[in-house]
Amino acid sequence: MNIAMLARSEIRALQPYGAAEQVDDTIRLNANEAPWSSSTDRFRRPLNRYPEIRPAALTGSLSRYFDCNAQQLLVTRGSSEAIDLLIRAFCREGQDNIVTTAPTFSMYGHYATVQGAEQRSVVTPEEEGFAFDIDALLDACDDCTRLIFLCSPNNPTGTVLPRPALIELLERRGDRSAIVVDEAYVEFSDECSAAELLTQHGNLVVLRTLSKALAFAGARCGAVMGPVEVVRMLNAIQAPYALSTPVVECVEDALEQSCLDEARQNIEVIRRERERLIAELRKFDFVESAWPSAANFFLIRVADSEGVIRRCSDEQVLLRDFGGSLTGCIRITVGNEAENDRLLHCFRKMNGETA
Repeated sequence: MNIAMLARSEIRALQPYGAAEQVDDTIRLNANEAPWSSSTDRFRRPLNRYPEIRPAALTGSLSRYFDCNAQQLLVTRGSSEAIDLLIRAFCREGQDNIVTTAPTFSMYGHYATVQGAEQRSVVTPEEEGFAFDIDALLDACDDCTRLIFLCSPNNPTGTVLPRPALIELLERRGDRSAIVVDEAYVEFSDECSAAELLTQHGNLVVLRTLSKALAFAGARCGAVMGPVEVVRMLNAIQAPYALSTPVVECVEDALEQSCLDEARQNIEVIRRERERLIAELRKFDFVESAWPSAANFFLIRVADSEGVIRRCSDEQVLLRDFGGSLTGCIRITVGNEAENDRLLHCFRKMNGETA
């Protein structure tokens, strides 16, 4: 199985940018760099020099953390860049399409529009708990479906794609599409990463990010994992020197074992707080639904979503409104205990309670 053959022919032939040679302990007069460092430079690697065109040590660290072969991984500027790279690599303008669920992360459709590709959305019914429907996904596909994007846990519903369902989709779709599993929130769920299936399924691509569970949203660092030939193509498309020296160094530090241990402890706190918040919010009469979630957020429906969001904002608490098909729905990110208590205080005030 070689899903790289689904990519645009000009992308398959594209070669990576030929950067200036980088050799330690040499006089570098080959890259048009400044020969001095700024007085504000406090990093381990001098900022007057370009970073590695692709950070090898960081790639190795991330491949170990995400449990894949280093040749199967490309470090990206968050998982959003990976989505963009995949759609640009696989979709011909005006011809090809992607298939997603609905509701889901809006950037799949955004990047498809930028590339001139069609987005086909398969609704996950509210009455079925927003569950993924493999038959419906396959029915939405045709010969020009290059990518199927599945966010698991899904944003904004918090639902998880069960492993048997993913395997069924991989097997039934075969080499006619790449199946892209976006695992931005997987650390908050009970599911193992789909990366463990990479060696068995040549049509699988997995996206990960450090923005959520590792608390590095400001660093903009993630990864795309998949077949070696697909990673090679994405490498050719990605801008040279995509990861800046400060980002590389801070992420290297974040992957130290002590930081990973701290992150795991914080993840457990978020999981407990998530369940506490959902249970508490279900007690309010004006909260019509509060769905279970496997992410660091959850979805509720209220009688007056605009009013709830406005009154929370007046108390300096910001929530996310989801209109459209999710009428009256609000996505709530789980904060720390004090922040969550502040949210509950807002809801009690709206409920007419004094405490």
